[in-house]
Amino acid sequence: MPADTAGGREHGGRPAVTRSTARPEGGGRAAGPAAPAPARQWPILLVVAGTAIGLIVTAAGAFRAGTIVVGVSLLGGAVLRWAVPAVGMLAVRSRFTDVITYGVLGLAIVLLALMAQPDPLIRIPFLEDVIHFGVR
Repeated sequence: MPADTAGGREHGGRPAVTRSTARPEGGGRAAGPAAPAPARQWPILLVVAGTAIGLIVTAAGAFRAGTIVVGVSLLGGAVLRWAVPAVGMLAVRSRFTDVITYGVLGLAIVLLALMAQPDPLIRIPFLEDVIHFGVR
């Protein structure tokens, strides 16, 4: 599409050349500019800290407990993204996409941790069949 030579704009009113990307909704600081840097990004720090704790617990030998903590941290990120208007760097895409992504990944990690052998806490036959089919 040729750009309008007078204003450098395309027919739809958008700029002919994109110079930056738009920040996702909710991508502003979680606290005001007067707050210290960690306080401005508390939502992502909360999720990362929970994930780090889960990985440390997993490395210490408690596989099921550690992976459940990781999954719950992602589910907490989904809740924060849905409920808090400004979440800073926790906002990656649109609110809907972030909530679905964090929620599905967190739920999958928790379910797989609960199904892990030996002595699974829950049994979901459909998922067991999928896992056995994929391992063969």
